[in-house]
Amino acid sequence: MTPPRNPVPAARLREFIEAEAKTLGFDAVAVTRPDAIAEAGPRLGAFVEAGRHGTMEWMAETLQRRAHPNALWPEARSVIMLAMNYGPDENPLALLDRRDRAAISVYARNRDYHDVIKGKLKTLAQKFSARTGEDVKVFVDTAPVMEKPLAAAAGLGWQGKHTNLVSREFGSWLFLGSIFTTAELPVDAPEIDHCGSCRACLDICPTKAFPAPYQIDARRCISYLTIEHKGPIPHEFRAAMGNRIYGCDDCLAVCPWNKFAQATREAKLAARDDLAAPALADLLRLDDTAFREKFAGSPIKRIGRDRFVRSVLIAAGNSNDPGLLPLVESLLADPSPLVRGAAVWALSRLAGRERFDRLRLASMEQDDDVKAEWVDAMEPA
Repeated sequence: MTPPRNPVPAARLREFIEAEAKTLGFDAVAVTRPDAIAEAGPRLGAFVEAGRHGTMEWMAETLQRRAHPNALWPEARSVIMLAMNYGPDENPLALLDRRDRAAISVYARNRDYHDVIKGKLKTLAQKFSARTGEDVKVFVDTAPVMEKPLAAAAGLGWQGKHTNLVSREFGSWLFLGSIFTTAELPVDAPEIDHCGSCRACLDICPTKAFPAPYQIDARRCISYLTIEHKGPIPHEFRAAMGNRIYGCDDCLAVCPWNKFAQATREAKLAARDDLAAPALADLLRLDDTAFREKFAGSPIKRIGRDRFVRSVLIAAGNSNDPGLLPLVESLLADPSPLVRGAAVWALSRLAGRERFDRLRLASMEQDDDVKAEWVDAMEPA
C-alpha cells in the first residue's frame, strides 16, 4: 500500500535532496521535467536515419522511448538529475605518447560506474520516497533515457560540440544518473552553451568522427570501435587508434573547461594502479580466465577477452616495438579468428618482410577465417 503523500515545502524538499545527494557522494544535482528535451528526439532520429549509430541496433529499437521520457514512465512528473565527478588526477593525453603502454578510458580504470552510482541512486530514491510518499524509478545508462540532454535541461552543464556534457565546474568528467518521480518539483533553468568559437574537441579527434559541430558519427569513433563494435577494426582506423585499447578521452581531455576540473573523490572511480598505464605485453598474455579475473567488476569485462585482445593487438602494431613480436606471433594460433586477424595486422607492422612472408605461407593455407587479413597485409600502406 502506497503511503499517503506528505506535502513538503519545495525549499525544504530541495535542501533535503541536495544534502542527501552530497552525503552519498554526488557532486551536483538539479531537476527538470520529462518533457524538457523536445529537440533531442529529432536530433536522435536524424542520427539513426543517417546510420551513424553503426551496429548499435538498440538505439533504433528504442528511439521513441528515448526521445520521449514520459513514454518510459507516463506517471513521472519530475526528473532529478545527479552527477558524480570522475576526473583523473593527471591529463590522460600524456599516456598517448607511451606506445608500449595501453590507454584505457578514464571512466573504465576501476569499478563499473553503473554499479557504483546505481546503489547510491537507490538509496537516495528510497529516502525521497519515504519522505514524500511519491513513487520513484532510478536509471543509470541502463534504460532508454537520454541522460545528457536531460542533464543539460536541468542545468548541470551543456552538450558541447563533441556532444558530451560539459560543466563549468567539473569540465568533461561527470557520470550521470536520474531519479524519475511522480512528485511535482520546482525545475532548474537549463545551462547555456559556453563553447563559443572553440573547436578543440573537433580538431583533436584522431578518426575525424565529427561531421560537424554537435554531430558525431559513431562508426568513426574509437570508443565505439573498441567497445561496441564486435568485428575486426576497419583498416582505415587502425593506425589512428594508436595505443587506445578501450575507449578514447581525446575530445573530453582537450576541453578548456577542464581547467576547473578536479580529481574524483570517489575511491571506486579512481584509477587502479594496474589500469592507469598497463603494459601491452601483459595484456597480450591474457587468456579468457585471466581476463575475467583481472577485469572482474570492471566495465571492460562486458566486451569479453577476444574483442579486448583484438584492440590490444592493434596497439601493439602501432607500438614500433619489435619486442612484442613473440607475443603477437603466438596469437596467430589463438582460438578466436578475431584475435588471429588482428595479430596478422600487428605482425605486418612489426616484422620484417622475410619473417612476415614465412609466417604468412605457413598460416594462409591453414586458416581460411583470416585469409583476407593476410592478403590485405601484403598491400602497400
